[in-house]
Amino acid sequence: MTPENDAAARYFEAISAALRGLEIFMRDDRSPLYRHGIVAKIVAEYIARLEISFTCWRNRLGFMDSFRISRAESGFPVFQNLLELENDRRTAPERLAKIPKADELRGEMVDFILRHKEFPTALRRSMAERLYLEDVSAELAFGPMTLAQTAKVSVNPKTRRPFYLVHWASFDGSANLPLIYMATVEDSSEAMVRQLVTDSGKMNEKVEIPLPVDGLLNPELAHRFDDFTEKNSAYTLSPATIAVNLDKDFAELHPKQVRRIVLGPFYSAGITENNSTVTEVLSKVRKPESAWLLTWTIQEVFSKAEKPGRKGLFSSEQASEEFFINTDDLEAARQGVSSYEKHALIPHEAYQALYAVGEAQKIFADYKVHILSNGQVISDV
Repeated sequence: MTPENDAAARYFEAISAALRGLEIFMRDDRSPLYRHGIVAKIVAEYIARLEISFTCWRNRLGFMDSFRISRAESGFPVFQNLLELENDRRTAPERLAKIPKADELRGEMVDFILRHKEFPTALRRSMAERLYLEDVSAELAFGPMTLAQTAKVSVNPKTRRPFYLVHWASFDGSANLPLIYMATVEDSSEAMVRQLVTDSGKMNEKVEIPLPVDGLLNPELAHRFDDFTEKNSAYTLSPATIAVNLDKDFAELHPKQVRRIVLGPFYSAGITENNSTVTEVLSKVRKPESAWLLTWTIQEVFSKAEKPGRKGLFSSEQASEEFFINTDDLEAARQGVSSYEKHALIPHEAYQALYAVGEAQKIFADYKVHILSNGQVISDV
């Protein structure tokens, strides 16, 4: 195995362990996100997509020698890797037609080993390519942009409007970070109010909505909403800016809350260079699958009031939200949010290494730390 392949294997082992640990954290009833079960469920769906992406990239390395990560910044793969997945998804059917089925390849590999007493490199590459293309063609990987879904529908009894919990995701090409978005949006469209809200201001139980629904539930706004999310999901845009843009672009939609989960940076011993202190300590951890640190940030902006619209003879003004930015917290003000939380997930062995050299308190000063140990997550350390 070449040094490059050995480094790649260690990276995939570490990131796979981190994503599995994050899934365990999401399922834990002590998790902060578990209080909002649907939020944890949505995040878990995107983590599963990321895991599929990494499985695809690992198989791709079996027949292609190109894979780059953002070593000095995010610790995640560079954007070009996602574009390659997307391009290969489109050509997968015709390429799969030219490769023997998996069972045939296995049989040929066994026969080759028995006859030649050596490893069938060419057949192994064909098998890796088949597995890769099968996973890619399933369209379940984390792509450059995952369009919105409506996960929940209810009614605000005060405003007598239906509201939706909508989520979508993007992989930022500049920061090389996976971003997960959720928005709680009220809809004042006459057709949707008439269809979903009863005279008593409750959800119309006669309307069956098989959730999740692809796109925004309102069919007249769904395409425009997809266009909006594609243009307004960059990491450089603060949650407040995205919320204000959404409020301005849709007269009938009233965003009451926008939440963004920024996954990363990810730190891996001997691979990433995004923090010299962390890298140095992680390099002393004995097991490669335990020599990592995954961080993420949860950002939230919410509306504190709605300014009513105004209709006049010569001019009119649509209703608008007043979003709360916590200016008492300099970091919240910088991020453009009402509140934020910074989290860190680290294996027990790696945390012990940081603690032993007196670096844990400094590195995790602003983080809620979660330690992965024996398949369980210990928080509030």
